[in-house]
Amino acid sequence: MKKLLTAAVLSAALATPALADTTKVGFIYIGPVGDFGWTAGHDRARQELQDHFGDAVETSIVENVDYGADAERVMTQMALSGTDMIFAASFGYGPDVNAVAGRFPDVAFQHATGYIQEHDNISLFDARFYEGRAVLGHIAGKMTETNTIGYIASYPIPAVVSGINSAYLHAKAVNPDVNFRIIWTYSWFDPALEADAAETLIEQGADVIMQHTDSTAAVRVAEDAGVMAFGQASDMVEFGPNAHLSAIVDRWAPYYISRVQALKDGTWEAQNSWMGFAEGIIEMAPWNDRIPAELQEEADGLIAAIAAGEYHPFTGPINRQDGTPWLADGEVADDGALATMDFFVEGITAEFPN
Repeated sequence: MKKLLTAAVLSAALATPALADTTKVGFIYIGPVGDFGWTAGHDRARQELQDHFGDAVETSIVENVDYGADAERVMTQMALSGTDMIFAASFGYGPDVNAVAGRFPDVAFQHATGYIQEHDNISLFDARFYEGRAVLGHIAGKMTETNTIGYIASYPIPAVVSGINSAYLHAKAVNPDVNFRIIWTYSWFDPALEADAAETLIEQGADVIMQHTDSTAAVRVAEDAGVMAFGQASDMVEFGPNAHLSAIVDRWAPYYISRVQALKDGTWEAQNSWMGFAEGIIEMAPWNDRIPAELQEEADGLIAAIAAGEYHPFTGPINRQDGTPWLADGEVADDGALATMDFFVEGITAEFPN
């Protein structure tokens, strides 16, 4: 289903941007660059890209772009203005990227966390967030005193679902009594809603808050309530110096730089990249001193084992939520299964959303 551009197609379709002295690169964001989370992470990478290439690259951004007609309009305007490469930095842009890419075959499109690839000028890229969730789950399972961990989730897409499952499995492995309570916001960035969710989870007994939403609201609530939390996509420690134990930090810059360099060299081709600890695309924010030294060492060891390919967070035996087998003892989930995950694992009591 997913196709790669041939060298012949590249030389014909992408000759103009590759030979240009200044490469124009556009970015569309689902949230504000000041969210201190997901969008902020992508914009940090854009700035590093700009610094790396200097005047040889011209970047532009449009933030707070909704899915659908708004995204199509923004990307169309970018393409018409001579933009050579467009980064669409959110899962839900998939249909919009493909609609616009079909009309502008000379523009190279890069879609973050996407899965729809109907044209030869679209690359898909993603991070193995479930690797970082495994580490956070391990820490949370050992740090919780109430045995209740709250999880604020955005949308029930595979990247979010696999993160919940990974965190739960690794918390459960070190604390058989642990329980996950999950609240879905159906939004990537809604500080008020995320704050309400955090407060509700704390009222339900959670003393550790995890999130796959983009604002700092949950960390702030955790700080005020005296409980623990993990940030999302960026180091959010300044918003909860005592609460914030760590966070998965997204480092998109190396990938951004490599793709723009390929375009400038005339070697860009559509590809699909799923990167994690091994590639340095994700890393962990500095450990809070609240985490015991021994536990920090365990977390570091888990990161090293995942990065080296010695351990995979989804290694059987693992059952689905209804008790039916999913992975046999020692079996490792393949990328196809992880990229389409639409179920909770056994032990999570929350109902899977429709």
